[in-house]
Amino acid sequence: MERSLRAARAATYVCFVLNGTLLGAWVVHIPAVETRVGIGHAALGGLLVLLGLGAFAGMQVAGRLTDRLGTRVVVPAAGVLCGASLVLPGLAPDPWTLAGALLLLGFANGCLDVSMNAHAVHVEKAYGRPVMSGFHATFSVGGVLAALAAAAAANAGLSPAGTLGALGAAGIAAALLTARSLLPGTPAAADARDRERTSAASSRGGARRRIAVLAVLAFLVMLCEGAANDWSALHLKDVLGAPASTAAFAYGTYAAAMTAGRLLADRIVARYGSAAVLRHGAATAAVGITVAATAPWVWAAFAGWALFGLGLSGCVPQLFSAAGHADPAAAGANVSRVAGLGYLGMLAGPAVIGWLTHLTALNHTFLLLTVLCAATAAAAGILRTAPDGRTPPGGRTAPDGHGGADHAPATAHGGH
Repeated sequence: MERSLRAARAATYVCFVLNGTLLGAWVVHIPAVETRVGIGHAALGGLLVLLGLGAFAGMQVAGRLTDRLGTRVVVPAAGVLCGASLVLPGLAPDPWTLAGALLLLGFANGCLDVSMNAHAVHVEKAYGRPVMSGFHATFSVGGVLAALAAAAAANAGLSPAGTLGALGAAGIAAALLTARSLLPGTPAAADARDRERTSAASSRGGARRRIAVLAVLAFLVMLCEGAANDWSALHLKDVLGAPASTAAFAYGTYAAAMTAGRLLADRIVARYGSAAVLRHGAATAAVGITVAATAPWVWAAFAGWALFGLGLSGCVPQLFSAAGHADPAAAGANVSRVAGLGYLGMLAGPAVIGWLTHLTALNHTFLLLTVLCAATAAAAGILRTAPDGRTPPGGRTAPDGHGGADHAPATAHGGH
């Protein structure tokens, strides 16, 4: 069992890298596809909304299928679909075809996103200790791999469609090769009595209310992430007058800090608990974005964006993990609800900031993110215990609120 569990964890890492690579491959080819189809920025923006809508739909479908069929079936199927659909935007000859291609790619990406997170919850439950943040860190690695592959392909004279097709084929192969290593579904640690207790909690409405709160928090956190993705570089360029080459590093600084934080977050969760990570992380993010918003110098803005990324780094993994542990029999559906609303927040973030710039200066709009981070920190206590009073991996187990490795089950079979 220990060997198979290690294999399942390794396969989950591959799935997260795969998702990051496939999505990153599309992102780096957006300019080439825009030129090929012959559309402007405004039309492209509308088409990208379809990608988001497709992803949201895929998340809802995958959540239910994962609970019904198991992650060993849904994760590789979603990976194959995502790899196969990656080439379609590169082949689209007109906007209408591109719209359909983006809907399908978004749907496939949403399916893979939710199913792999549900599987990560099962792996974490089987380990009996926090491992979710490490999985999310490797998603960023996939984006880097996609950028490197695209650059190498361009230097070799390969067309965008050829590059997307090659990366998609590699993704299909990776999804199929890792399928046998995945856990079949709900881990063995969730026995019949565990299911009865969590189902009873759900029927009382405890789990449902908990999922609703987690989903709202995911919306707030991912709205902040979406705002940083699209506005950090423009902040340095338009507000502080930094050259475009320097301004581009604002997002890089934010993303690097987030990746580093996620690589460290699992150990911090094991030591202090997931509620502490969410609370102090969101508070750190609030300080960081306030520093960025009020910074009179470029170097101070860089420091603010780094703090913002570091603070947010552990928030989403803990929210997804808590959603999956709320009811093991419905892990997929619960993760899909939290991830789905969170994804809508990420899509809304750039638009909200853009709308507010009609009312005030860009840097002043970031103070809204300060408020959202503070609200998230205030609500972090939702992660302390499961609906039935048990403590999930990374929850607070000690009287002083400090869960730790010493409090986690010692064997790989440990559950809640």
